[in-house]
Amino acid sequence: MARRRSWRHDCSMGTRIDAGASYARGVELANLGRYADARRVLAEASTAAERDGDRNLMARIVGTTAYVLARTGDVDAGERLCLEALRQGGLDDVTIAQLHGQLGALALERGLLDDAAAWLDKSISGLRDEPVRQANMRINRSLVDMQRGQLETAMADLAAAEHAYREAGMTTEANLAVHNRGYTLMLAGDLVAALQTMQSVREPLDGESAMWAAVNELDRAEVLREAGLVTEAERSLAAVSEAFGRHRAPRDRATADYNLARSLLSHDPARAARAAAASARRFAAIGSPGWAVRAEAIGLRARLTLGRVDRTGGPVRAGRRLPPRTKVSDVTAALQAHGFGSEAEALRLTDALARLRTDRRAALPVARVGRRTPLEVGLLAHELRAATAAVEGREADTRRHAAAGLDLLDRTRRAVGSLDIQVSASMRGAGLITTGLASALRSGDHAAVFEWSERARSVSGSFPPLRPPPDPELAADLAELRVLRTAAPDGDWLATPRAALLSDRARQRQWSQTAAGELRVRASLRDAIAELGAGDVLVSYVFDGVELAALAASPQSTQLVRLDWAAARSALRGLRADLDMAATVTAGPMAAVVRRGLDERLATLSRILCAPVGALSGAERILITAAGILAGVPWMMLPGIVHRPVSVATSVTAWIAQRSRAARAPSIAGFAVGPRVARGEEEVSAGSAAWSRAAVKTGGDATVTEVTALASQVDVLHVAAHGRHALDNPMFSGLELADGTLFGYDIDLIPRVPSTVVLSACEVGRSSVRWGEEALGMTRIWLHAGARSVIAAPVIVADDAACELLAAMHEGLAAGVAPSEALAAASVRTGIVAPFQVHGAGF
Repeated sequence: MARRRSWRHDCSMGTRIDAGASYARGVELANLGRYADARRVLAEASTAAERDGDRNLMARIVGTTAYVLARTGDVDAGERLCLEALRQGGLDDVTIAQLHGQLGALALERGLLDDAAAWLDKSISGLRDEPVRQANMRINRSLVDMQRGQLETAMADLAAAEHAYREAGMTTEANLAVHNRGYTLMLAGDLVAALQTMQSVREPLDGESAMWAAVNELDRAEVLREAGLVTEAERSLAAVSEAFGRHRAPRDRATADYNLARSLLSHDPARAARAAAASARRFAAIGSPGWAVRAEAIGLRARLTLGRVDRTGGPVRAGRRLPPRTKVSDVTAALQAHGFGSEAEALRLTDALARLRTDRRAALPVARVGRRTPLEVGLLAHELRAATAAVEGREADTRRHAAAGLDLLDRTRRAVGSLDIQVSASMRGAGLITTGLASALRSGDHAAVFEWSERARSVSGSFPPLRPPPDPELAADLAELRVLRTAAPDGDWLATPRAALLSDRARQRQWSQTAAGELRVRASLRDAIAELGAGDVLVSYVFDGVELAALAASPQSTQLVRLDWAAARSALRGLRADLDMAATVTAGPMAAVVRRGLDERLATLSRILCAPVGALSGAERILITAAGILAGVPWMMLPGIVHRPVSVATSVTAWIAQRSRAARAPSIAGFAVGPRVARGEEEVSAGSAAWSRAAVKTGGDATVTEVTALASQVDVLHVAAHGRHALDNPMFSGLELADGTLFGYDIDLIPRVPSTVVLSACEVGRSSVRWGEEALGMTRIWLHAGARSVIAAPVIVADDAACELLAAMHEGLAAGVAPSEALAAASVRTGIVAPFQVHGAGF
């Protein structure tokens, strides 16, 4: 969507210095968002201009006053002032053109795009000999084109405006044009260029005024939302909504609420409906019916989605009470009338999907996808086609349409190698993945279930990254962020202005410099079986939002088993708390009680997840891919699997690719210990003793620079450090070293990552499950950067257990044993059963 991007007014000095100077000051205050002060100064300027009889200056003061009235919620009064000034006559051509432009801006405020375009076209034509004033109107016309989806013409107007401003030496205005260009790039889907462009002018614009800083933050939040980083985006949107309220800017506050509702629509429809209602009320109150109907449409889509979003697995059920069809059709027609065709189509398709899920006989619209169809509408259209085929029992067509939608999504991500964007893209495809996976399970076709299991898990692995070049400026920004995080270890450190600026800069650099490689061919069930050894078993756990199932495959046979999801969900509740408690309460009278409770829970999970899968009973090595809802399961602790080599892969396709990387017998290992780790030095000392060549960094030597340099020189890297998992932004998860946190972004600066990484740290093995099947955490970041396997735990591990178990594991690693086999053998030898597990190609 598009909204006001700091549209400007003209400032012209009058014939009397006092009137002209007052007008200039009023314009300045208005552009800074100080509306009450601006009205006072403009009133003084009007009195002086009237005394001087300067009709043109009076009319220009009227235009600026109309702008201020619109920003403070009275568009009607602003429009009346402009029309009255035009009726009085006696104005020169430039002043008339400026009033036409102001009327165009007011029409834009109302969401009347055709009227806005007509007024602005007249204004730009009338200002052909006034390049700066014409540039102001081009900025506004570009906003109309943004909302119409005519992005090339918007870009042309912005380029012309920037050129005129720079020729006139108006740096701030030129920066605003650049900022708007970044917003247009976001609308075009180029998030990397959008953030880079906005970031290039953010600091000087933020310094101009609090209002501009709030507008810039609103635009930044929209980019983050489009990238799928919705938690951070929504936090920013809520904050800027309050800021606009303090500045008495109801139009901007309504816009912030609208964007918040759009973001929440994907995962919290109840809250989305409330935010949309607030936005619609505010737009209606300021006389902006076009925007009010857009907000109302988001609210309707939220109500149509209510009840069918399962937060643990994706959209699956329709709500009981849907909005009346007449209401949906009225809002759809209003959207069309105001020129918001793609939003009307999105509402129409969302309504059709909801009706289909509650009434299988519902009459359905035709869902068309063309070359210019917006991505959101295209994905909804493919989902509706798939859902229609499912209702009609055409399962093959169901999966074909769902796959076509996901292929469309893949094409939008083809140029991006950054992990967080690739992972977040699955948010958009959640409905298609659910539809296709449910169809595959209904069919009972093993190959189809495997294909959709891989589709659900391969969103972030479809395009392997091309490693970015060394970037000293990114390294410097991360170093400063380390200092900021150390200063606020328990607070919301990324919310501070400096940290937000630096984190955006780091994100922009990483996004723009990490390109995607060629599309990775998705493995088939036949490919997977061919890769397995004689005693290997693959188990893919899949979840379609209602049903949990396991597909087991070995060179001898395949098996599809339905599992008890209700029982599994019950057993998963409290699992992490039990694991953490067992790791911290290791002595005293409560230790046995705590351990017994954990053992009972693990036994229950094993009965549900492992016992029904017959192939597991005789498996020598086990490869697991798991649905996001099972991301925290400590597989090697389940009685049905314990003491056997297990490799937990993000997908079988990724596992095969990781295995194919050149693997040589490890010859050198690196060890590092962060501060305040009990038995940390003992742990690395015992582990390094197994190696003939080992480098150890402890104390003040274990800095981020030293450890990343070490990582590029060794085959196996072992880090014993406190870990921090940033749920909202996993790329800022990390390991606490002597000089601060080694972030996920730091890993991309390592020119050559080790084949095997051991993370002996609390919580860094955790993943943030985002949008169903996808998860992102430190383990995934290392694998994405090129490691073949990562050994980590998703929860706290007792220091004694970690020290003894991992030291024993290094004996196997140093002898060339595969990581999964080395860890299993160490568990047998020591008798320690801990939540460490091997991710990636463990064998």
